Amino acid sequence: MKLELGFIEIKDIQFANECKVENGTLYVNADEALAFVFQDDDVKACVKEAHFDIAKPGESVRITPVKDVIEPRVKVEGPGGEFPGVIAKVDTVGSGKTHVLRGMAVVTAGKIVGFQEGIIDMSGPGADYTPFSKLLNLVLVCVPVEGVHQHEYEHAVRIAGLRAATFIGELGRNVAPDSTKEFETYGIKEGIEKLPGLPRVGYVHMLQSQGLLHDTYVYGVDAKKIISTLINPTETMDGAIISGNCVSACDKNTTYHHQNNPVVADLFEQHGKTINYVCNIITNENVYLADKRRSSDWASKLARMLDLDGVIISEEGFGNPDTDLIMNCVKAEQKGIKTVLVTDEYAGQDGKSQSLADADPLADAVVTGGNANEVIVLPPMDKVIGTLDYVDKIAGGHAGSLRPDGSIEAEIQVITGATNEIGFNKMSAR
Repeated sequence: MKLELGFIEIKDIQFANECKVENGTLYVNADEALAFVFQDDDVKACVKEAHFDIAKPGESVRITPVKDVIEPRVKVEGPGGEFPGVIAKVDTVGSGKTHVLRGMAVVTAGKIVGFQEGIIDMSGPGADYTPFSKLLNLVLVCVPVEGVHQHEYEHAVRIAGLRAATFIGELGRNVAPDSTKEFETYGIKEGIEKLPGLPRVGYVHMLQSQGLLHDTYVYGVDAKKIISTLINPTETMDGAIISGNCVSACDKNTTYHHQNNPVVADLFEQHGKTINYVCNIITNENVYLADKRRSSDWASKLARMLDLDGVIISEEGFGNPDTDLIMNCVKAEQKGIKTVLVTDEYAGQDGKSQSLADADPLADAVVTGGNANEVIVLPPMDKVIGTLDYVDKIAGGHAGSLRPDGSIEAEIQVITGATNEIGFNKMSAR
């Protein structure tokens, strides 16, 4: 399967009468974009009102509470469309040509959906902890209909963000990309013939699926309802997996993370050189022990059936999912498959507590995204997009986190993407 991504570099965003991309600037008619968002019946039923705002790198701006971050894209050639099974029809994506509006994102914010939502600071010390401070952000701020059910509101805000990103992505359909890059994987027999002697490597991609607003969707299907299965890496890059969860902001995989998964990107960089990147195995994170056993059994079974020599395993979240992580590791290692784990740590504010809720001697190659319990003071910002009403309540905050002067004392757990467990951040440890 071969996918070509064409990158259109966005260098500025401005509100205007006409929607277009011209000379690196995205011009947005907010009324037209909102009209497209509100064409969805669930959005109309659950979102009372919404508006767009713009946040640029270096500005004294705080966005909170953040639900999702999405990169606008458009399928210009080949099967499928954006966010298949949710926005586009259920066609297999991951091949053909897709245009990417690089350097920007659509961010959904507003009244809180779940208590594990986050903060993006566009400047100051907090900006160093999130990759989204480096992007031009078109922020969709939503206000719920009074009395709407929490899960209905989550669904509506999720769809609103995806529709906004689809509307913006469409503006890049007829724009010539500034650069292009191809990604290709092979069938099993074809890969062995073309890349003889190279170690066969896969990626076990754990998807958050514990329920209670801890959800991920694959081609529109809630990952709780799947068993471990195979997916082509280019499908992941092409919008097949989207975020629908409100796990702690620091290690949440937003839709942007799935679209730009650095594990996938780094494996592709070595594909055909030092490794044969065979496939991704997607597996869910479950609540009950029997389900954990089933999913980890299937993940390791698939890895063995594919004769993989090694796998990278990443998780999302912490605590309960640590058990899934270690199960996936141990069962693969026991089948002779070498593993490297990517996670983060909840080691206490002093860094002296046990980092994971589970462990095993076979988990001897681990990459950490940092300690989420580290405390930071975020200075006040001149502008807040969204609301500060929930700073004391979100995971990582505490009563009194929001100070009278507008500064925030909290764990870096409150910062969107701070300790991301696919390595989409700058923190680690030696």
